[in-house]
Amino acid sequence: MALIQCDFFSETLGLSTSMTVILPQSTRSQIGMEGKAAGGKHPTLYLLHGLSDDHTIWLRRTSIERYVAHLGLAVVMPAVHRSYYTNMAEGLNYWTFVSEELPALARSFFPLSSAREDNFAAGLSMGGYGAFKLALRRPEQFSAAASLSGALDAYRSNGLNAEEVRRIFGEPGSTASDNDLFVLAEQGAAQPALELPKLYQCCGTEDFLYHDNIRFRDHAARLGLDLTYEEGPGTHEWGYWDEQIRRVLDWLPLRK
Repeated sequence: MALIQCDFFSETLGLSTSMTVILPQSTRSQIGMEGKAAGGKHPTLYLLHGLSDDHTIWLRRTSIERYVAHLGLAVVMPAVHRSYYTNMAEGLNYWTFVSEELPALARSFFPLSSAREDNFAAGLSMGGYGAFKLALRRPEQFSAAASLSGALDAYRSNGLNAEEVRRIFGEPGSTASDNDLFVLAEQGAAQPALELPKLYQCCGTEDFLYHDNIRFRDHAARLGLDLTYEEGPGTHEWGYWDEQIRRVLDWLPLRK
């Protein structure tokens, strides 16, 4: 694998920012790890961080580089601060950045596939919310998305105080259709011709976000969404996410 720390300027944000990128590499003599890369452009996982983290956190807390080496899968990990992957009411346009500018820039820098079937999103906590938001608002771009212990109700148990919620999302109800995953799921299910991405959701049964995850799971089931749900013992911590990201990688519908 090639590991790249990429610092670049974002026109959308109006500032310099960063992403960490893992690129596939075919290797034959590397000790302890098989490296695989198919010819052409690489399938890509956009792997999103949580509220208190940044673009380096998945590498620092898990073995994500080792986990994807044999898959021929590129991984793009952007920095979005405490934005909830949202065009903030009082702040920067992080939704436009992550859903439009970031994929375009990453593909201009690196040999990444633009085909829907080769693009996936996943994340933990706030990043789980972001991954499902990408899936439900940009279904033409992503074929699958995974939420690990996701903060799926952006207006409730999300780690933010009331003032921070207001600065990000605006006054209650002002942008619900854009930022409420429950509403977005309903809107997607109401369009029979729209092919929604496959969804994977997991949460530890001792996690403070567990009940919000159950609510979303049941909501998705009522709507008939293609959602795989798993739960088991676990809290909101990296030992759980390190284990679960491997299950996500096994679940991804990568083309053979």
